[in-house]
Amino acid sequence: MPTITVNVDDDLKRRMERHPEINWSEVTRQAIHEKVETLEVMDELASASDLTETDVREIADKIDRAGRERVDGRSDRSDR
Repeated sequence: MPTITVNVDDDLKRRMERHPEINWSEVTRQAIHEKVETLEVMDELASASDLTETDVREIADKIDRAGRERVDGRSDRSDR
């Protein structure tokens, strides 16, 4: 099995060391696996889409703005 190296800052390393019962290699492996699975699904969906990259960016920007507004409390869903 190939090996990779992951760098973490000193604070995160100290916090991880407080939990020696955790197999951090396995946590990392699972996180990478989940991310790759998500990216593969996104790639599959995107390959069947007629949207351009510009369309996707515009939609993503709208979603980002709406999310920020909800977090900032500027959008009240009860008025819709």
